[in-house]
Amino acid sequence: MAKLYYTAHRLWNDVRGQDLIEYALLAASFAVVVAGFLPPTVMPAVSTIFSKVISGFNAS
Repeated sequence: MAKLYYTAHRLWNDVRGQDLIEYALLAASFAVVVAGFLPPTVMPAVSTIFSKVISGFNAS
């Protein structure tokens, strides 16, 4: 039981990787704001680009 408590405590206090998560959240919120300001005529082109990128990842 002490080993489980020690492991849980160590994981709770571990801050490695925290910066990566913060940058990912910042990038996601920035993408949402930018998408809100894009005119509706641009969105299909952006969607097509993302679809091509995703299909490229799925092919490899």
